[in-house]
Amino acid sequence: MDLYREHILEHWQNPQNFREMKKADLVVDQVNPLCGDEVTFYFKFEKGKIKDVSFVGDGCAISVASASILSEFIKGKKVAVVGKMTGEDVFEILGGPVAPARLKCAFLPLEAIRKLRV
Repeated sequence: MDLYREHILEHWQNPQNFREMKKADLVVDQVNPLCGDEVTFYFKFEKGKIKDVSFVGDGCAISVASASILSEFIKGKKVAVVGKMTGEDVFEILGGPVAPARLKCAFLPLEAIRKLRV
């Protein structure tokens, strides 16, 4: 459990791919109206794959860490595969489940990524 917490805290304090992307092929916004967490993903595609991905946003440690970890995971993956990711996939990538009250936080980036069904 401590390793899981360290992993989440590391990505919250030092998020990977945290930047706006100039000339992105697609920009996707997602907001959790219940808590105010928000995330914007930027994508560049090449031959049906995610060539580059970045994000910006404001939210709790879980939502920022989830966006950071997911951005690392999906880079280089086929768009068709990424668009079908599930909550179980997120738990696996995060290293374990989150408290029920934090599900919306963990899944906020997933909701944005699911909009990739292009």
